[in-house]
Amino acid sequence: MEFTKTYTVKNEHIDVQNIMDGLYYPFYMEYCRHAFIKEVLGFDFEEEARKGIHMVLSNYSIQFLRSLKRGDEFTVTCALYGDSKGLPKVHFKQSILLNNKVMTKGVFTGTFVPATGGRPYLPESMLLLLKDTPVYEG
Repeated sequence: MEFTKTYTVKNEHIDVQNIMDGLYYPFYMEYCRHAFIKEVLGFDFEEEARKGIHMVLSNYSIQFLRSLKRGDEFTVTCALYGDSKGLPKVHFKQSILLNNKVMTKGVFTGTFVPATGGRPYLPESMLLLLKDTPVYEG
């Protein structure tokens, strides 16, 4: 399942070259990913933190293919993947699209850790969601 959100490049995100500064691409991906995690997966960061469950990023990689410009209205996608090695990880494949052209793409990998410390794990609710998802082979 692919989730999408639409955003518009803000003036304050434009650099001296009149393109969106590279710093902001992962932020827009994060906004979309957090919306996906809450709206689709049902994981509320604040509520889960109160229960002692922290969802954290462990890695990400981004490829910049084309630049966004001032005022561009673009779409960010997000899809969930399990781990091909069965490790306690979740992978989110994401893209930023403008007029159906991929501008930026990335993979964000996360896991869950107890607030009190300890080893990474996947909560039961996440294991159920991952049962029917493809695995990330990256």
